[in-house]
Formats: sequence, structure tokens, C-alpha cells
Amino acid sequence: MDHTTEIINRVLPILFLIFLGQWIRRRNFLAESTIEDLRKIAVNLALPAVLFTSFLQIQLKSAYFVIFGLIFILCISMFGLGQWLKRRLNLPYTYFPFLMTGFEYGMLGISLFGSAYGLEKIGYIAIVDLGHEIFIWFVFLALLLMKRDGLQKPTELAQSFFKSPVIIAILLGILLNIVGAQESLYRLPITGALMTTLQFLGNLTIPIILIIVGYGIKLDRYGIKEALLVVAIRLIILIPLALILNTFVIGELLHLEKPFAAALFTLLILAPPFIIPLYMRPDRVEEKRYINNVLTLYTVISIAIYTVYFILNPQI
Repeated sequence: MDHTTEIINRVLPILFLIFLGQWIRRRNFLAESTIEDLRKIAVNLALPAVLFTSFLQIQLKSAYFVIFGLIFILCISMFGLGQWLKRRLNLPYTYFPFLMTGFEYGMLGISLFGSAYGLEKIGYIAIVDLGHEIFIWFVFLALLLMKRDGLQKPTELAQSFFKSPVIIAILLGILLNIVGAQESLYRLPITGALMTTLQFLGNLTIPIILIIVGYGIKLDRYGIKEALLVVAIRLIILIPLALILNTFVIGELLHLEKPFAAALFTLLILAPPFIIPLYMRPDRVEEKRYINNVLTLYTVISIAIYTVYFILNPQI
């Protein structure tokens, strides 16, 4: 298989599955409630299965703590920038700072990275994302809930963190990795069957998520220019930053493998978290439309940018 054919055969399945999701919505082939049920399977079963096996098998290094801190600080900084820009530009949108930070790792990052480079390499982007997960659960979600309901108890946020199937899968995978249980889990009778089951579940992740993403692409022409502001500001900052960090931190400082560079770039071009509309105040109808426009437009542009990146970097 020549180089061009290999790239085409990797990129087109991503687009085909997204278009399939669009076709399903336009033809009313599946009800929206069915798509929500598929989302539950993806988030609560398939995605945790992938992350558990990834953290179980990946070789843990002290250099990963640098990435962990770097991404966490970046997310905090982007939120602060969003607050400053909201005041500076006199923007009417209360949730603008939330759109300036965070990345849709679960529903977009995993599917793009995994379909392009293979599920066996998901561990790289999982490591890069770890600091982001801490930010989302303990800072981002706390601020969202404070905006909606007032002050939140730290214990409630901690309970939400440790009840998340994704977090449970990550922590359990890391723990079993540290104690060296990888070989035993695959070799012993019952645990070996469980690991195979998790592999089957993990294989569902990419097609289900890409179909869901395609189904959810609904761009309202009203307010596209306003939505473009968020997309432009974020990408103007984050794309050059990703390239700089890959050169000077991932490469020269930490001497990490090339897949980490691809993983970091993938994370930083992703759309803001899709959970924003779920946790915002219900009376903000116009702002919710604005946020959905931003998320949809950003998702489309993210996919386009990632397609170009993969064409330029087909091997990692």
C-alpha cells in the first residue's frame, strides 16, 4: 500500500462515520433518545474500557508529571484569559470564559486520535489528558455549578470525580500497572476473559462516538460570526502553542516519543467541553444557542485541522 493510499484509508473512515451520523439525523433513522442511549454506552462502558487497558499497559515515567502540570496550568490560564477578554471586549455572554478553556477529549479527542493512529496508541493522549481531567472535574465543573446553583461543597465534587466511570477506569488502570498485574490479568482464566470483553467494548468506542458527533452537528446560521470569535481566538493561541511545546518541551526537555507530540497537538485543537450546555442555567436560552453554535462550528473546524495534521504526520 503506497503512502497516499494509506492516508486516504485512515482519514476517510472518520469522515464516513461523521457523515453517517448526519444521515441518521436527517433521515430520522434513529430517535434522539436512541443517540443519547448510545452516548451512555460510549461514555460509561466503551470509553472506560479503552482508558483502563491503555493505562494498564503504558510505561509510566516521571516526565509525565511535567505534562500533567503543564496542561493543568494551561487550562487555568485560558479560563483567566476568557474572563479578561469578556471584560475587555464587553461581551454579553456569561459563559464566554468557559468556552475559552477545556477540550472535548472524551467525545472527540479519543475518536480522532484512535481512528487515525490506532487504539493501541490511545495511551499517549490519555497521559497528555490527565491534567486536563483534574481541571475539568475539580475546577471547570465546580465553576459551572457555582454559576448555576451557587457555592458547591468540595466533598460533592470529589464524589462526582470518583464516581465517574472514566476516572475509575484511569485510576484502576494506573494502580494495577504500578503493582505489575498486566500479565496476570491477561493470563488467568476469568480475568483473561474480562480483558477480552474490555477489548471488545473498546472497539465500539470510535464508531459510536463519531456517529454521535456527526448526529450532533447542527449549525444555526444565526450568530455564526459571534461563534467564530471563540474559535479564532483559541486556535490562534493554541495551534502555535502546541507546536512550540512539542518542540521545546516534549522533544528537547522531556525527550518523549513522537506520539506524545501528536497527542498534545490533538488535545489542543479540540473544541471546548460538550458538557457546558448541560450544566448552564436553563433560563439562558439565547446563550445556550450561542454555545451550541460555538461547539458545533469548533468541532467541524477541529476535524478539518486534524485531517490536515494527519496527512502531514501519518506516522508516529
